[in-house]
Amino acid sequence: MRSHLTDFHIYRRQRPKNQEENMKNNMHAKVKRTTEAAFLAALVAVLQILAYTVKFGPFNMSFVLVPVVIGGVLLGPGVGGFLGGVFGAVVSIACVTGMDAGGFILFSANPFCCILLCLVKGIAAGYISALVYRVLAGKLRFNMLATMLSTILAPAVNTGLFCLGMALFFYDTLVAWAGGSGVIYYMFTGLIGINFVIELLLNVILCPIISEAVLRYKKK
Repeated sequence: MRSHLTDFHIYRRQRPKNQEENMKNNMHAKVKRTTEAAFLAALVAVLQILAYTVKFGPFNMSFVLVPVVIGGVLLGPGVGGFLGGVFGAVVSIACVTGMDAGGFILFSANPFCCILLCLVKGIAAGYISALVYRVLAGKLRFNMLATMLSTILAPAVNTGLFCLGMALFFYDTLVAWAGGSGVIYYMFTGLIGINFVIELLLNVILCPIISEAVLRYKKK
């Protein structure tokens, strides 16, 4: 009887300590996660601003999707969507200020739809790609395959929603930009074209390598 009481008192003394340690560990994990997300968000903003100085064709390529995808893979769909939202917010500001010439034309034609399109395509690209990774990670033989699939999906969603938004909200502008050629032909050669190919290749090469390297480092 006495031994049971002693064990009970020891358990009562250890329980608050264990709870306190768990709370500290959870708090540390939350702070670390928030710090990583904030760093990636700043990187997204900087990369997108710098991207406006390097142009291929009439539109700016989204090099920024690299940290968006990496953040989604490492920190989950919520952070992926948040980083995509940061990307969309920076693009929206560029459209309003004229930093993005094509975007300024769209903003002048329909401000609400322009901002909505920028935000939705960015958030969707980050969230959906990260969600696909979460679903496939661990189910495929090689985890890098899940990363590569999510990497391909991010620019595909971003560009696909942009083309869909152009067709739905800015068809007259799209016809004017096509300059007499077929609208569908222009969408593939003008809106998508080399921009999408380079953006896709950049993501496929960099994202899986960086993501896997960070994941292995965290496991040590």
